[in-house]
Amino acid sequence: MPFPENSSRKPSLPEVHRSIAIPNTKNVWRKMLAYAGPGYLVSVGYMDPGNWATDLAGGAKFGYALLTVIMVSNLMAILMQSLCVRLGVATGRDLAQTCRDYFSPRVNLCLWLLCEIAIAACDLAEVLGSAIALQLLFGIPLIWGVCITVLDVIVLLLLQHKGFRYTEALVIMLVATVGICFTAEIIFSRPDLGGILLGYVPKIEIVQNPEMLYIAIGILGATVMPHNLYLHSSIVQTRDWEPTTEKKWEAIKFCTIDSTVALCFALFINSAILIVSAATFHFSGHQDVAEIQDAYKLLSPLLGVNAASAIFGLALLASGQSSTLTATIAGQIVMEGFLNLRFKPWLRRLTTRLIAIVPALISIMILGEKSTGSLLIFSQVVLSLQLSFAVVPLVMFTSNHRLMGEFVNPLWLKILSWLVAVAIGSLNVWLLLQTISGWLFPK
Repeated sequence: MPFPENSSRKPSLPEVHRSIAIPNTKNVWRKMLAYAGPGYLVSVGYMDPGNWATDLAGGAKFGYALLTVIMVSNLMAILMQSLCVRLGVATGRDLAQTCRDYFSPRVNLCLWLLCEIAIAACDLAEVLGSAIALQLLFGIPLIWGVCITVLDVIVLLLLQHKGFRYTEALVIMLVATVGICFTAEIIFSRPDLGGILLGYVPKIEIVQNPEMLYIAIGILGATVMPHNLYLHSSIVQTRDWEPTTEKKWEAIKFCTIDSTVALCFALFINSAILIVSAATFHFSGHQDVAEIQDAYKLLSPLLGVNAASAIFGLALLASGQSSTLTATIAGQIVMEGFLNLRFKPWLRRLTTRLIAIVPALISIMILGEKSTGSLLIFSQVVLSLQLSFAVVPLVMFTSNHRLMGEFVNPLWLKILSWLVAVAIGSLNVWLLLQTISGWLFPK
């Protein structure tokens, strides 16, 4: 698996590349704080509105049983994001740039198109999530809510002009908002602690029950987002570590800690959505709740807390907006990495945002506002199609000694990574086939 000697070395996200200084100190906490941030931008992809439907449906139908699936999904995500860190730090290239260096122009064009479709699908879910939240909270028509989400382009331009730390701070604030909201929802719903703990224990019934297995694979399939792999391998390079072997190992260690902690927070959010759904709907006879709008309308009456629905809507809005911000950055990384196209920042971000908004607007205008549920499901199916085209190159590159040098995956990590890559690919193919079968042969 040879790599060209004249590989492109133009930096990813040039306006913020190596812009955050790393203190030359032995104080571990100061260094950890300097490296903290990219993991939280990545984590929002694991708690975006596309995941809410599967978590809500899983909790409403099966109580706490599928918490174990959320945990396994999160462990897979932690592994894949650690490989992104290793690739970005060791090579100075993101995943898209590495693909461009290794694969032929024709293969790269196909990978870029697939990735753009995946980002558009993922962004479709995030844009719809934000628009649904605006509609539920303020009565704004869905089509206008979709248009309002374009404002994130302006926000990103203003923040990155000030420095990448401001972008990270905004995303962390939005993620914290989601966390605080669901902490309140858990308190309101008064779940059974023993049931929650048992929910994290693996169960054979998940495999034996076809309906439970379908939702479980939906949770797994919606968790590892392909655009996050391109995103993370790039934004770790915003840190200005010294280009020595010792400092690179240090960067890999601290960036991996950052992403692991952030993804543990994503585990809490996804678990909280399922726990609140189980405690509120499953044990009250509302086991058919799967739509975000239905959950919003039922929360306050069932919990007897007037603010419960509003808090749910606020969490959805924060989740959708944080996700659209990071998806816009990911779109820029993919376009620059695969095609080496360098536009002005405002044009680049506007282009990536329109790629997401235009399909959402067309879908709502043609199919109507009631199509949001099916659109969210469709977006996850498209993501399932593309995921292996990002996961397999990532595992392949980080396992290549010529590219990675001493930072190559050790044997145990190679085996584990390939097993996870095969599992993710197989589960997503199964989910895709089942979804298509459901469309062609509805019950």
